[in-house]
Amino acid sequence: MPMRRAKGHSEPCLKLPSDEVIEKLEFPSRLPSPLGDLRFAKQSGSGVEANTNRFVGSQTMAERNSSFQIRENMEVHCGFYGEDPGFDIDEVDTAFLKTCKAVVTTCNFGGGDDIYQPIGMSDASLAKVCYVAFWDEVTLSQMPEDKRPSPDTRMAGLWRVVVVRNLPFNDQRRNGKIPKLLGHRLFPNVRYSIWVDSKYQFRRDPMAVFHALLWSPQAALGISEHGARRCVYREGKAVVAKNKALPAEVDLQLSQYQAEGFPENATFNGHKALAEASVIVREHTPVTNLFMCLWFNEVVRYTARDQLSFPYVLRRFGLLQLNMFPVCTRKALVNSIGHRQKAKPLERIPTE
Repeated sequence: MPMRRAKGHSEPCLKLPSDEVIEKLEFPSRLPSPLGDLRFAKQSGSGVEANTNRFVGSQTMAERNSSFQIRENMEVHCGFYGEDPGFDIDEVDTAFLKTCKAVVTTCNFGGGDDIYQPIGMSDASLAKVCYVAFWDEVTLSQMPEDKRPSPDTRMAGLWRVVVVRNLPFNDQRRNGKIPKLLGHRLFPNVRYSIWVDSKYQFRRDPMAVFHALLWSPQAALGISEHGARRCVYREGKAVVAKNKALPAEVDLQLSQYQAEGFPENATFNGHKALAEASVIVREHTPVTNLFMCLWFNEVVRYTARDQLSFPYVLRRFGLLQLNMFPVCTRKALVNSIGHRQKAKPLERIPTE
């Protein structure tokens, strides 16, 4: 286990319970939520509304602002808006996703990565936690034969591979944000999830991770602090310098945040708010589901670089029980293998 210096002494970056405790771990009881009924906006009537993206709708700035005003009963934009929103999953896989109570999930759209088998889990966890990888048809066709899922079981090693068709965005980065941020829309009965970017191999027992990063610190969402910067405006400059987003779209987003008074070195509960979101551990509750909807809406409205919108949503939302864990904890969760190649955008233009 990697170690770190904290308060003058060395300690493990990730404090997992013993094997004996892991074998007996069960999901805790749900706690009361300040948010009672969370509904998701859907298109009313037939046909596609003017200037409306079929997957996300056309959220106005007034609706955006209202979505941050937490009320007992709320309706917000959260993807899957139109009658034919895209991101199609067949009936067999849809039925399987409904059986999961906890899940480790990843995605690979556009054939950019290999599939890396998870390691380090106990038999007890395997009986409680699903492992689901979302692919598109490009990835399926480009994956080496020995790494493709079985036609009968749809399993590739420990991963249940779900092939998604009719992806809604021309930008593969935004398509990837659907399973990353909207897991509650895909897994209606899941209580806990771990998101792992496809460049990583997950190497810990998921039940132990839930215990260490959520249950023990009494958090609803765990995410790694950013290792290099704490200022979202400097992060925006770094994103542009690395050609990960267009200067105009970054400027539009950060100019809006600046106009709303978002500070340079934003903090949340004493930690820097800028995060590195390649691993996300969370409980699925109305509050965390709402937070992820708001985060996804910012990613769609502005740039797909979700680290730019996370601190803004976090600070404005304010209700989240967050465990912002150190970088070395994230490194203790995964083996970093890297992307095989950059995913290419789809050639067809989405219906809007």
